[in-house]
Amino acid sequence: MRTLKIEPLTKEAFAPFGDVIETDGSDHFMINNGSTMRFHRLATVETAEPDDKAIISIFRADALDMPLTVRMLERHPLGSQAFIGLLGNPFLIVVAPLGDVPVSGLVRAFVTNGRQGINYHRGVWHHPVLTIEKRDDFLVVDRSGTGNNCDEHFFKEDELLILAPHQRTE
Repeated sequence: MRTLKIEPLTKEAFAPFGDVIETDGSDHFMINNGSTMRFHRLATVETAEPDDKAIISIFRADALDMPLTVRMLERHPLGSQAFIGLLGNPFLIVVAPLGDVPVSGLVRAFVTNGRQGINYHRGVWHHPVLTIEKRDDFLVVDRSGTGNNCDEHFFKEDELLILAPHQRTE
């Protein structure tokens, strides 16, 4: 099994998979009579159908045992999905490029700096939320509407991957 190298999350590295939601290096302008800095349109909510709605939820996630054997990835073909940590903790991201199925050899792993969120583009393969802390809360912006919006792909035994956070690079 291949052990995933965990990369620091940057806008450039994550661009094929979605948006990094952060203020560092982002355009902004002043509002509210100069008392508030607005970092505008850090990500775009994508929906597939005119009747779809963008919704906001909170996910409370428990940490999985590490090292983790990555056995599956999922995607949301009808809408984007954004995760913004609410407690300031770094979290892990495992992604694969767009395609009919994820290719094990193209899977990548990232870690946030605790001040970044991410927005998976529509159809991007990713692992369900991966908190580093024992429990963490995430603001989630995604799509509500009709139709199946979650495809899962389970890797064959020879395609399994290992995620070992203690081996991450800074």
